[in-house]
Amino acid sequence: MTKLLIITQKVDKNDDILGFFHQWIIEFAKKCEKVVVVCLEFGEYDLPENVKVLSLGKEEKPNCYIAKLLYCWNFYKYIWKERDNYDCVLVHMNPEYVVLGGIPWKLLRKKIYLWYTHKSVNLWLRLAENLADKIFTASEKSFRLTSNKIIVTGHGIDVSKFKTPPRTRTSSVQGKNSKFKIITVGRISKSKNVDKLAEAGEILKKRNFNFELKIAGGPATEEDKVYFEKLKGRANFVGPIPNKDIPEFYKEGDLFVNLSDTGSLDKAVLEAMASGLLVLTSNEAFKEILPSRNFVNNDPMDIAEKIILLSKEDPNPELREYVIKNHNLNNLIDKLLSV
Repeated sequence: MTKLLIITQKVDKNDDILGFFHQWIIEFAKKCEKVVVVCLEFGEYDLPENVKVLSLGKEEKPNCYIAKLLYCWNFYKYIWKERDNYDCVLVHMNPEYVVLGGIPWKLLRKKIYLWYTHKSVNLWLRLAENLADKIFTASEKSFRLTSNKIIVTGHGIDVSKFKTPPRTRTSSVQGKNSKFKIITVGRISKSKNVDKLAEAGEILKKRNFNFELKIAGGPATEEDKVYFEKLKGRANFVGPIPNKDIPEFYKEGDLFVNLSDTGSLDKAVLEAMASGLLVLTSNEAFKEILPSRNFVNNDPMDIAEKIILLSKEDPNPELREYVIKNHNLNNLIDKLLSV
């Protein structure tokens, strides 16, 4: 059985953004002899006995230059000390770790794999592409460098958690007092176009459309915080929700809206599809998956019009089937380990 080293940003089952990776580690542990996880920081976790979690120390040290030197020291210490406890390395989303560990891992004859799903291409990624043996990505548009090392695997959605009883939306909104429930999940940032959704909500109010809008998530960077302050009061912001509680949040909705500019296959949209929700997105990565009526440009008027149109429809059960077939977590882990 494989002995695996995983490098990731955070191990915390309660984290609103990266909490999903906790389940990934559990699934790897089921099929690996040993799993060593080196993370930048950790919070609460509950993992099998064959998993060891080592932190670089961000949860204890401020993010200054001295702290970053300590992170590097711990990184090299761990990959050397644990060298007999892993055969290969999977770096999750942070190509800089491939660059930092590439030469030592090559000398130790460890295979190097990178998981990366984002349209952003920087120097770290270009260097990492040269050092990695293979690169896993969720879709063809989720990795924007040309390389013969790319393997398209789909995302890893725990579909057993994102499941709701069959129901129709049209019947639920026809009553005079029944509100059409619109939800979205993600970081509060310009790239997510939350302001466009808030403006669409204002248009719907003027049209006396009976709806409720809930936005889950929070700002991450200083720029995000400034953006968020300008949006306060324009919509119902419910704050960050731990990833483990997201399935329950989806059950509260009728329509999931995603206006992301990332250009990669957004995991939150797939989760919404698996949950049996209506979906509206501007993300180009879904153009080969969703019908045209589920797409919108980022004009608030167009968003409002599409919301009204979709409120008259029932969810398409084939969307959940698509996620089960192409983005099932169990299948993903098998694919990764087979390589």
